[in-house]
Amino acid sequence: MSDHLMRAALDTAARGWHVHPLLPGGKASALHGERSCPRTGECAGGHVKWEARATTDPDRIRAAWGAGAFNVGIATGPSGLVVVDLDIPKEKNGKGSSAAPCGATTFLALCERAGQSWPATYTVRTPSGGMHLYFTTPPGIRLPCTARTVAPNVDTRAWGGNIVAAGSTTPHGAYEVTDDGPAVVLPGWLLQRLQTVPKPASMPAPLLIPGQATRRAEVALERETAAVRATSEGGRNNRLLAGARALGRFVAWGEIPRDVVEEAFQAAGESAGLSTGECRTTIHSALDWSIRTCRLREAA
Repeated sequence: MSDHLMRAALDTAARGWHVHPLLPGGKASALHGERSCPRTGECAGGHVKWEARATTDPDRIRAAWGAGAFNVGIATGPSGLVVVDLDIPKEKNGKGSSAAPCGATTFLALCERAGQSWPATYTVRTPSGGMHLYFTTPPGIRLPCTARTVAPNVDTRAWGGNIVAAGSTTPHGAYEVTDDGPAVVLPGWLLQRLQTVPKPASMPAPLLIPGQATRRAEVALERETAAVRATSEGGRNNRLLAGARALGRFVAWGEIPRDVVEEAFQAAGESAGLSTGECRTTIHSALDWSIRTCRLREAA
C-alpha cells in the first residue's frame, strides 16, 4: 500500500501540484502542528504551516512516503488550483438522502443558468460518490475556499485549502480518477461567481488578516481538532459538537474564517470514524449556535 501511495504522490507532484502527507486512511494532515513543532529543519526559523511545506520535490516525497502509508493531500493554493467539491448529501444514519439535491445536480444547474456545458477537466470520484473538478487559477487571481456559498453541496478549495488526491483511500473507499485530462482554466462565469460570493458578517474592527488567522484561534483549532481525533467511539459526536462550539466565537470575532474551521473539524471528525454527513450536520449546527450566542469580543 505504501508503494501505491508513494506513486500517487509522485504522479500528483509531476502535474505541478504540491503534495503533503495525510494520516493513513484519513483526510487530516500527518504533519506536525505549531504546538508540537520541533523548531528544526524547515521550521528552524519558526513553525512552517502545512500549506507552505507541501512540495513537488520527488526526493522529499520519497522520504516522506517511505516512512508510512500516508494518504496524499494537495495544497490547492500553492498548486495554482481551484477544486470544486460536489458532495452527496447524507442523512444522520450515513445513507444518501433524496431530500436535497447532490452537488453535481446543483452545479449542472449553475452551468445551464450560465449558458455553459459541463466543463471537461481533470476529475476525481470520491468514496462517497461525489466529485472533485480540478481547475487552474487564472494568472494574478488568488481565491479563498468557499463552503456552500456557491450552491447547495458545492464547496471550493483554493488558498488555505486541502483536497485529497486520487489514489488515497479511506474506510469508505478510494479516490479514483474519472477524467485524466488536463485541469483546464477556471471558466470565466465560475470565476465571477467565486469572486462575488457573499461574505459572512463579521464583528467591527476584526483582528483577522485576509487569508490568515490569529494565533490564539489557530491554537484553539489545533487543540480542539486533536481532541476530536483522539476521541473513541461513543463520545465522538459530542466531542465534535463541543469543539466546534468552542471555535464559533473566533469565527464571530473575525479571527478565523468559518470555512477553515469547518474543513478542519470535518477532517478530524471523519478521521475519528464519523460519517461525512454526520460531521457536516454537527459542525454546521454547532457553529451557528456559537456564533449566534457568543459575547461581543470586547466583553469576552
